[in-house]
Amino acid sequence: MRPALRRYRGFTLIELLVVLVIIGVLAALVVPNVLSRADDARVTAARTDVNNLMQALKLYKLDNMRYPSGEQGLESLVRKPSTGAVPTNWRVYVEKLPNDPWGRPYQYMNPGLKGEIDVFSFGADGKPGGEGIDADIGSWQ
Repeated sequence: MRPALRRYRGFTLIELLVVLVIIGVLAALVVPNVLSRADDARVTAARTDVNNLMQALKLYKLDNMRYPSGEQGLESLVRKPSTGAVPTNWRVYVEKLPNDPWGRPYQYMNPGLKGEIDVFSFGADGKPGGEGIDADIGSWQ
């Protein structure tokens, strides 16, 4: 008696192409949603950083009766200013100044244009104004 011959069957080129097309269509639907989530997360992180810096500035004002000058900037939250009105009750208000989610330093204005002081990021494009993820994110929002 002869042993039964086994036939191995693989995938045809058409079957492989159909699978690749399906994967491509799924990727085209999923990838844009994932990328927009990353942009939303950056905007949320920037808003959180701005709020944290504003809280530190309010503590600075409580201790020293004034906000840091525009010249002293946000750096005065990390190191005691040596120029302008040197604060008498200074302490460390933040361990390290964060950069915005796009890698640029946060901006500080005293006096501010939209409030007594302004802390803001220029958004994804790094330029004033803009819309969507390019819009400025600031303490006035």
